[in-house]
Amino acid sequence: MIEPHVTLDPDKLGPVEEKLRGPLEQQLTSAMKAATEKVSHDYAGEPVDQVAEEILDETKAGLHHDIAEAFVPDQRELHRVAEAVVREA
Repeated sequence: MIEPHVTLDPDKLGPVEEKLRGPLEQQLTSAMKAATEKVSHDYAGEPVDQVAEEILDETKAGLHHDIAEAFVPDQRELHRVAEAVVREA
């Protein structure tokens, strides 16, 4: 089972985001986990890059639009999760 986890870089957070860092990380992680499960369930042989794009799209769809708009995940980590989906299929 794939367990993605989102960790925000404190050097890139403003004061408000820093105060809300824990809850934001939990919300982002939860949305990415749900997205990964959905994409994994629906996986039909797509390439890793497409799986990564689908995970990101599904993650953002599960977030409030303001949070989704600002969410830019680490591409290496997103790719790692997508590779795991492909590998475990």
